[in-house]
Amino acid sequence: MNQLDLFSFDEDERLARRLEETGRYRILRKLHPRPVIARADSLAPRLAIIIDTETTGLRHDRDEVIEVGAVAFTYDDAGTIGDVVGVFQGLSEPQAPLPPEIVSLTGITDAMLAGQRIDLAALEAFAAPADLVIAHNAAFDRRFCEGLARSFAFKAWACSHAEIAWRELGFEGSKLSYLLSGCGLFHDGHRAVDDCHALLEILDHTLPTGGGTPFARLLTASARTRRRIYAEHAPFDLKDLLKQRGYRWSDGSDGRPRAWWVEVDETDAEAELAFLRGEIYRHPAADPLIQTLTALDRFKSA
Repeated sequence: MNQLDLFSFDEDERLARRLEETGRYRILRKLHPRPVIARADSLAPRLAIIIDTETTGLRHDRDEVIEVGAVAFTYDDAGTIGDVVGVFQGLSEPQAPLPPEIVSLTGITDAMLAGQRIDLAALEAFAAPADLVIAHNAAFDRRFCEGLARSFAFKAWACSHAEIAWRELGFEGSKLSYLLSGCGLFHDGHRAVDDCHALLEILDHTLPTGGGTPFARLLTASARTRRRIYAEHAPFDLKDLLKQRGYRWSDGSDGRPRAWWVEVDETDAEAELAFLRGEIYRHPAADPLIQTLTALDRFKSA
């Protein structure tokens, strides 16, 4: 950037701040990806990866990954983000032409993918040293990522969509574009790696309530042990009661039991069991199936 560019930027910023100070305008600033430095030059001790995938469909057992984007950054145990130390991106040509709805959704075309292959060895090396993998829809991305690189199956995962109460933090929703706007930023990117850069800035945003950053909250949430409780053989006429309490239906297609289920913090598990025994099964000795989940196995397909 030359001196004229620097002056223009400074003048633009002064104008933007003058508009904001009137109270009649809200300014969004363009996101610029952080510079990448060598891992050895970062003082923060831990390494996280933000990852995003684009695929030909929703089923990890039959659909294909057509794009992977990832940003590696350092952090400490207090949840302070350090430096960006790596970026990965790759495209892959699928076996069949893309469905029109996928082209519309992702902006990726068959021509862009022709002859492309994701470097899986490079992706494996990129993921191997990570202490934590973050996705904005980890239940989706983890399943596809585990099919690309073995390391992902043994990593702690966190979901920035499911494990942060965005509305409680003052955001209008949890969609990435809403969150970025709420942080005063916008980006023109249409690739998976652009969304990773965007999520990094969102996670490092200082909350106006003085509550630290979303990343610090995500780190705390992902470290909790949770219980997934299945209400197997629950009476059909009580399904609405289960839905009102936050239970979801599993049809068994992903290897889980065919039943209503809910996921709660470890400290809330006894209260949930009491609800099932008293309101659903109406038997004090009922013993629902319970799975214990940590960041290592949460968001797996089964």
